[in-house]
Amino acid sequence: MKERVALITGGRRGIGLGIGVALAGEGWRLVLNGRSGEPGPGVERLQRSGAEVHYAAADIAEEEGRRRLLGEVRERFGRLDLLVNNAGVAPQVRADPLEADPDDLDRLWRVNARGPFLLTRDAAAWMLEQRRADRGRHPAIVFVSSVSAELASPDRAGYCLSKAALSMAARLWAVRLAPEGIPVWEVQPGLVRTDMTERVRERYDRLIEAHGLLEARWGTPADVGRAVAMLARGDLPYAPGQILRLDGGLSLPRLTPPEA
Repeated sequence: MKERVALITGGRRGIGLGIGVALAGEGWRLVLNGRSGEPGPGVERLQRSGAEVHYAAADIAEEEGRRRLLGEVRERFGRLDLLVNNAGVAPQVRADPLEADPDDLDRLWRVNARGPFLLTRDAAAWMLEQRRADRGRHPAIVFVSSVSAELASPDRAGYCLSKAALSMAARLWAVRLAPEGIPVWEVQPGLVRTDMTERVRERYDRLIEAHGLLEARWGTPADVGRAVAMLARGDLPYAPGQILRLDGGLSLPRLTPPEA
């Protein structure tokens, strides 16, 4: 395990950093990616903990950014055992679909769906090279999407569309890569407490209080981190393409509210 390398996009903070902390605790060597040129306090704390962590600044929405990112992984570690597609952005403004902004739709598509799909294309090609050279290697890919891939939020239409596309990307890559010995999974977080959700905290506090969740609390980046670490260990065999919903029961269909 100590030789294995994980690349986590959007790993500078929030869910991505939570995944990094979980994997570091199990001995993984990490490349944490973000768009900022500075790693930030969370990454620096993880580095000071003794974990082998390299921060790589790159915009995965751009071809040059994706090329440079994988180039840094090759140069620093010479291998890639786990890709976690976690990077994503929220809509700039919540709006009625009748007032959807084409520029924001394009931005959400490029960062949340197109970029991860193309990064996976290039990372998977490298993983296949590694597998063919050494059948003892068992790389894997995890897509971190959102319950918004399936639950419609009209005031975040572009975000939902981009996450639905990302969810389909996970399925497409699962079908393509499973025969090659590379499992692909999708994790769908629900309400996770991060800086991205802080501006709508009161809105979702009300949802939690109104029994919208079976487990009535916010999720945490550590919750998602533990799930990804479980997948990375290979603890979910014979299940390529499966979706793990970490949403406190938000998306579980039910006829009556929990208290009835």
